[in-house]
Amino acid sequence: MASKSSAEYYGSLKEMSPIRAIAETLMNSHKVRKIDIREAYEMAKNQPGVTVTDLPVYPEFIKLHNLPTDAMVLDDCHGNILGRTAKARRFYHRLDASKKNKLEGDFREAVWQMQHYPLVKAEAVLGLDKDLMLKATFITTESDIANVYNWLVNFAPYEQLREQYEASPKLPIQDIIIVAFNEWTCDDPFYNNVGAPQLALVDEKHNVIVNLGMRYFGERKKGTLTLAWTSGIRIGMAACHGGIKELDFGTCDDPRFHELGKRSIAFYGLSGTGKSSHTNSHDNAGTMPAGVSKVVLHDDAFQIDLENKICRVWEPTLFDKTDSRPPDHPDWKYTLAVMNHAIVELDGKRLPIGQDARNQNGRALLDRALLGNYVNRCAFPKALVWLMKDSVLPPILKLEDKHLAIAMGAALMTQRNRAENVTEEDLKKLVFEPFANPFRVYELHRDVEAFIHVADNGADFYCFNSRGYWKESDEVLEAIPLKTSLTLQTAILLDQLEWEPWSVLPGAMIPTRASVEKILPGYYDRYDPAKRGNLDKYRELLHDRFQQRRDFLLGSDLQEKPELQKLVVDALTLNI
Repeated sequence: MASKSSAEYYGSLKEMSPIRAIAETLMNSHKVRKIDIREAYEMAKNQPGVTVTDLPVYPEFIKLHNLPTDAMVLDDCHGNILGRTAKARRFYHRLDASKKNKLEGDFREAVWQMQHYPLVKAEAVLGLDKDLMLKATFITTESDIANVYNWLVNFAPYEQLREQYEASPKLPIQDIIIVAFNEWTCDDPFYNNVGAPQLALVDEKHNVIVNLGMRYFGERKKGTLTLAWTSGIRIGMAACHGGIKELDFGTCDDPRFHELGKRSIAFYGLSGTGKSSHTNSHDNAGTMPAGVSKVVLHDDAFQIDLENKICRVWEPTLFDKTDSRPPDHPDWKYTLAVMNHAIVELDGKRLPIGQDARNQNGRALLDRALLGNYVNRCAFPKALVWLMKDSVLPPILKLEDKHLAIAMGAALMTQRNRAENVTEEDLKKLVFEPFANPFRVYELHRDVEAFIHVADNGADFYCFNSRGYWKESDEVLEAIPLKTSLTLQTAILLDQLEWEPWSVLPGAMIPTRASVEKILPGYYDRYDPAKRGNLDKYRELLHDRFQQRRDFLLGSDLQEKPELQKLVVDALTLNI
């Protein structure tokens, strides 16, 4: 078995946190009935808010899990809350003793309330590679059964991987426990309240997540995944909220490319930066050599094993927005379940129509077969790309200095926009999400150290600007088409670019004119940093944004590692 039960993990059971002890007691109650994915599907069909559509579940998934041959996609519609609620999170180990005591008491009270409802539990395996598997148990009420079904769809039901799991090496990690109770009642102002109280309680050191008063499936999925990523960090791996694919150039029609062998490239970026477009594109807009083979590990979550120099996947499915998928989109054939979708009768069938017709953030669980060929492990990345919408950056930078490379990932940013109804001053302020991972629950310095190890093991780092490059102002930009970025991705993989220093940022490189013009004629003059209009204003904004990066890292928990903090902050010093 990979992860360990409490009895196996703790030298003394007194060492487990009260939060885990409460969750464990509930998990082992004789009143909690264990169910599998087939029973969860049948029960979920009758849950209030759930509609059985006439869209068939992806046939290969039905076969894999022995679901009814006529299994249909279920649409689980929620109420006011349609996404994750960051304000509901409480981090157990960051609180003082009195607040810990309060959370423990309130959790005990919530569990007492729960036990007045019929309760079920389900087991899953997180991780599909035999050398990185964790067992997780989800306990909730029968009224939350659609989330149980979706959780088993999103991860791998224990029964499916029992044999591989029990043969996998033991890891110094506890099994994961998730507890959810939608009907929780509490009027304490300590908790987030939107007509009803909400709590997402995180005990990352003891691998427990608690969702109280929260129906949205994403809380279950990302809570579970948060503990998986954190478990990987605890055993010396790098946690990655990103996509990664592996290209095999040995299959190319042209033998000149065979010597490149297999190469993996990973992408990290926030919503709208092109992470999925870069990860999932097969031929990079027609720029890849004919015959190249591609496999995808995942487009959202994986772990880099630094010791064995390999990447491993956590989930067999995708959890995608469907706002850009009309009813006739080919991706629907891979659908396993949907959430918060409008259902319309089309040609006599009840079908989810996507496109956020009912509400924002409509989501679907999709089979990973949508990505084409996929694998559960792939090669250590040759390249890692930070995707940022920052108008002061050229379309591509190679981050030759490793501390600069990690600093840019640690200060990965986005910006507010006018649609958010914020002031002009707030528009100038960057919003930072280190390594594009809003689910990090451990110290930032642990991610920084992990990615420095990735660099030390030979990976190259790049930054792509996916917004547009300053032309005359921060509003008048030189467009950077997706095809241009995909072409640059290909150029990285094929070693087609040569590099010269970007004079304003020591350690950063831009493509040389001779190398980039061969693949993108006109590129050099269009994106030459020295040819920005209103150059003084451009440099002023450039200085402001890098100072904001420095200030963010100076104010972060990197303070706990002053030597490390100095290395990454100093690397962001401009030469202007």
